[in-house]
Amino acid sequence: MTDDPTFITRPADGPAAADRVRRGGVVMGRRPLASRWQSHAWTPLRVEVAPGLTTPALLHASGGTEEWLYPELEVELFRDEAEGYYLNLSAPAPVVFVHWSQEESVVSVLRLTLSYHQAARFMDGGMQVDPVPLPAAWLQWLSDFTRTHYRPETRQPRARPPSFRGARRTARDG
Repeated sequence: MTDDPTFITRPADGPAAADRVRRGGVVMGRRPLASRWQSHAWTPLRVEVAPGLTTPALLHASGGTEEWLYPELEVELFRDEAEGYYLNLSAPAPVVFVHWSQEESVVSVLRLTLSYHQAARFMDGGMQVDPVPLPAAWLQWLSDFTRTHYRPETRQPRARPPSFRGARRTARDG
């Protein structure tokens, strides 16, 4: 630990903290556009295993479209995001949210998340975030974590202010 008050750590979720991390590379699709302002468009397509990859690698090219595999990024699960994972799992098709950017002709895949809340925070900050299908191998992992850590918020009955207790209303009071 450090004496620096700006140093922030997140507590581990227990002895199996290593089980909270998965790695995945993002396959980005590049397709030509019939536009005078932009020659092509990029879109995240899926998450795959890309061990040892350090720079984007061309997977497939055909008819002007290309698929590029970008190096792996870590996806880490946190207890305080459990509700966001629950919302993702509750959707008809769970997804991985890909935070990526494009500067001129350079595309960068920056971050992956499985939390609806975290993805919404990225988008609220003006960042580019797109969903891709959740890999089948990650579904059980995410479900187990969410089942262990998600606790729905319980609603407490609304307390009446003291000034309202015992107050009687009549038709005449209006």
